[in-house]
Amino acid sequence: MSDMFAVPHGAVVVTESPAGGYAQIVHTETHDFLADEPLSAGGEDLGPDPYRLLLAALGTCTSMTLRMYATRKQWKLDRIEVRLRHDRVHAKDCADCPDKDVVVDRITRDILLEGDLDDEQRRRLLEIADRCPVHRTLTGTIRVASALVSE
Repeated sequence: MSDMFAVPHGAVVVTESPAGGYAQIVHTETHDFLADEPLSAGGEDLGPDPYRLLLAALGTCTSMTLRMYATRKQWKLDRIEVRLRHDRVHAKDCADCPDKDVVVDRITRDILLEGDLDDEQRRRLLEIADRCPVHRTLTGTIRVASALVSE
């Protein structure tokens, strides 16, 4: 937990790291960790970059949601692995995109399920993956309200 200040419940506070450069300290109620840009972008690679953190949020939420569902159903799901990638594609490559002159962010999520599961259980777990809260946030309408504050 941060020694500098108390982080409100459910909040995240990001401060610049004394290490300098682009390094940031991410503070939650109970955890502090570093984020940074990779060396190739001028950072020191002291922690994951913002897009890796975004992918981590989706991957962890997906896995946790699948585990909760399988446990509730008492299914024999032994192991879950979620592999994620982020890239940008031109909209002309996107059949569902109305505007073909833009770049679209694409997250590819591959889910490995190990255990004694039949085809119907696997299909259902894939449906459930799309219902994890972070997936719903990312695919819903997002509005970010920004304001300058003084202390």
